[in-house]
Parts: sequence; structure tokens; C-alpha cells
Amino acid sequence: MHFQKFASSKRSIIMKNQTSEQNGFLTGKKVVILGGSSGLGLATAIAASQAGAELTIVSSNQQRINKALAQLPKGSKGLAINLTDEQQVQEMFTKIGTFDHLVYTAGESLVLKNIEDVTVQDAKGFFDLRYWGAFMAVKYAAPHLNAGGSITLTGGVASARPGKGWSLGASICAAMEGFTRAMAIELAPLRVNLVSPGMIKTNLWSDMTDADRDAMYEHVGNGLPVKRVGEAEDIAQTYIYLMRQQFSTGQIIIADGGYVLV
Repeated sequence: MHFQKFASSKRSIIMKNQTSEQNGFLTGKKVVILGGSSGLGLATAIAASQAGAELTIVSSNQQRINKALAQLPKGSKGLAINLTDEQQVQEMFTKIGTFDHLVYTAGESLVLKNIEDVTVQDAKGFFDLRYWGAFMAVKYAAPHLNAGGSITLTGGVASARPGKGWSLGASICAAMEGFTRAMAIELAPLRVNLVSPGMIKTNLWSDMTDADRDAMYEHVGNGLPVKRVGEAEDIAQTYIYLMRQQFSTGQIIIADGGYVLV
């Protein structure tokens, strides 16, 4: 009985210490989040600010940036650029200067179509922001990252378990996984990892009607072991973990509520 009380007390002390460390582990660190004005990026920015980070969020839409900055600590910065324009991306990182962690969550609304309904031109365009945008971000950010820093990219479980209409989404997710592993080797000791979310409630589904979107959330959520689809805040904790975890690189971290299992 005395041992159980001691063990319980010891666990409480350890958990308090871990929480305290986590809450401030980004103090004095600069974090740049591309796609940080909404969805996964904004949720990650909020979580990083709670850990003490100095934030710069980047998006193509100044109005969304202004709205996001209202939810972030005073002193947070926002930049509006086209992440598919190589010159703008290069100039942006020159302007930002040295920093500690890069997170790439930028992506347009998802459109699911069978391959017979997708033009090759549209298919190529779909890669511009999600793949080539990330490629350019890594290329031009890497020289500015401080020792001990990290890059965390974004993919999705469609590469492991695609459904009908996911030819493009699955292809991009698979490409991002290969790119992540290659960069982890090429840019070492800089750490490069990827977050692979499942079905998450974000504005990526904004092209759907409210009724169709809610029906999709309910259908998918009921089929998951956790019995719900994810929230942006759920996935934000994965990005935070990969900034904190100094011994992980080249990893694909799945946060999907068990989607790939069922």
C-alpha cells in the first residue's frame, strides 16, 4: 500500500515536470509555419505559442493571416506570399533569416475524382502547392535553420489506404513520404519528419456542402476505433512532438484514429 502511494506520488511529480518542460520547451525558439493561417497550421501555431515559440506564419491570403494573428501572442509575424512561386519563397527565407523549426501544412481544398474525370493538366497543378511548394520550402529554408532544428512536412494516410477517387491525393502523400526520407539523409544532422493525418475536420473539405461534409465525418468517424474523426488540435500535438523529439528523423508519424487498421 505504501509502495503504491509512493509510486503514484512519483508519477505525479514526473508528469508535472514533463508538463512544465513541454510548456516552455520552445521558449526562445523561432518557428515558421507555412500554411499557418488556418487548419492544421493555425492549430500548430497556437500549440507552439503555448510552448513559448516566436512565430512566423505564412499564407497566400493576408485576410486569413490577420485573422490568425489575432489568435496568437503579440509579436507573432505573418507573411503573405505565393508558396508556388520559387522567387517569392527564396526571398521570404532570406528575409526571415535564421530560425529553429519549419512546419509545412499548406494545401488547397481537396477534390476527389476518378482518374477518368481528371485532366493531366489539373493533375499536375494539384502537385504545385502540396509537393513542389514543400520541395521549394525545404530547399530554401535548410540553409537558415539553426543547429538542432527540424523540418516537419505533411502527408496523409491515403498513400497507405487510398479510396476511390484518391489517385492524386494518394500519389502526393506517397511522394511526400519518399521526399521526407531522402531529405532526412541529405540534410542530416538536421531532422526531417512527416505527419500523416487521417480524416480531420479542417477547411480542406470546404468545397463540399455542409450536409455532405457532416455525413462524411459521421460515416468515417463511426468506422474508426476512436469513433470520431480528428480535430486540428489533435494533429497539432504531433507536429509539436516532432519539434521536441531530438532522436527522430526520416519518420512518418501517423495520426489517424486507427484508419489504416480498419
